[in-house]
Amino acid sequence: MATRIRHILVAIGDLRRTPQAELRKAGALARAARASVELFHAIDAPDPERSFPETLTAREVTTRRAAIVDKCERRLGRFARHPALRQVTVRCTASWDYPPHDAVIRRARAAGSDLVIAAAHGHRLGARVVLRNTDWELIRHCPLPLLLVKSPRPYRRPLVLAAVDPFHRHARPANLDARLLEAGADLARLLRGSLHVFHAYMPVVGFETMALAAAPLMMLPPEVEETHTAQVTHAIGELAAKAGITPARCHIRMGEVAEELGTFARRSGAAVVVMGAVSRSAIARLFIGNAAERTLDHLRCDVLVVKPRGFRSNVERRPQATAPRAPRAPARQGRRTAAVPEAIQPPLL
Repeated sequence: MATRIRHILVAIGDLRRTPQAELRKAGALARAARASVELFHAIDAPDPERSFPETLTAREVTTRRAAIVDKCERRLGRFARHPALRQVTVRCTASWDYPPHDAVIRRARAAGSDLVIAAAHGHRLGARVVLRNTDWELIRHCPLPLLLVKSPRPYRRPLVLAAVDPFHRHARPANLDARLLEAGADLARLLRGSLHVFHAYMPVVGFETMALAAAPLMMLPPEVEETHTAQVTHAIGELAAKAGITPARCHIRMGEVAEELGTFARRSGAAVVVMGAVSRSAIARLFIGNAAERTLDHLRCDVLVVKPRGFRSNVERRPQATAPRAPRAPARQGRRTAAVPEAIQPPLL
C-alpha cells in the first residue's frame, strides 16, 4: 500500500449471503481513497463445457455458460447496490477458475488491483472466526496487500496496529518492517485513525553447557534481562522514529507473540493488525507455521497482510485446464455438430 489505492478487489465466495462486513470495509476505503471496487466470484458450478461435451453443441455450451455467468453477476449486482458502496464505482465479475485462491490472485493481477479484501468465516453460529485453507493460501501467495475481514465493526477513526520484528527472525526480509509501517500509516491516514507499533519478545534464557546434557534453566542476574529489554526498546524506538511514530504509540511486551499480540489488540480496541508474511516450503511450515497460525487464527480484529518488496507469487497468470476433455459421442442423425470451444478464461486487462 505504498502506492495510492486506485482499485480494490473484493473476493466473494458465497453468493447466498450478503457480505455485509466486507462491503462496509471496501466502501469506506474506496470513498477515502477515491478508488473503484470490483466484486469478484470464482464460479464453482459444473462447467457445461466440461460436463456435457458429448451432448451439447458449441452454441449450447456458450449459451449455458453465459447464463451461469449472468446469474452470478446479477447476484453480485445486488451486492453492488448495497448502501455501503454508495458513491463508489463498482464492477462485478464472475468467471470459471480453480482453486479459489489462485482465481482471486489472477483476477487481482488482471484488474490491476492495489488491495484485495477477503473474509474469514466461522464454522458455526457462536464459534470463533477461523482461517480456512483458501485464506491461508491467499496469505502465502497473494503478492498484493490482503485485508482479511474478521470483525463486523465499521471503521471509525480506527487504531491500526503494526506488528514488527526488527530482529528479522527466520531470515525475515530486512525491508518488511518498513513496509508494514508504511502500509499501516497509509491505512490510518485514509481512515483518519492512528498508527501504533507492537513488538513482543522472549526473555533471555541461560543454559550451562555440561558434558552430557544441558543443565536446568538458570535464573540470570536482573541486569542481564534489563540490558536485553533496553536493547529491544531501543531497536523498536529507532524503527518507530524513522516512521514518525512517537514513543507513546510504541507497545513492547515480554512473552509469546501470539498471546501478547492477541491480548493487546483486544484491550486496545485495535481495528486492524498489520502483519508481514513470507511464503515458505511445506516442510518449513511444519516448524515455524504454528506461531503464525495461532496469532492469525485468534485475532478478533481485521488483519492486513503485507509482503516484502520483490515478493513473487508462484500462481500462474493464466489458469490451466481443470480436467481432460471427454471423448465426443457419435453425432445423432440429422443433428448438426460442432467442435466444443476451449473454456472461457477471465480476460487479462
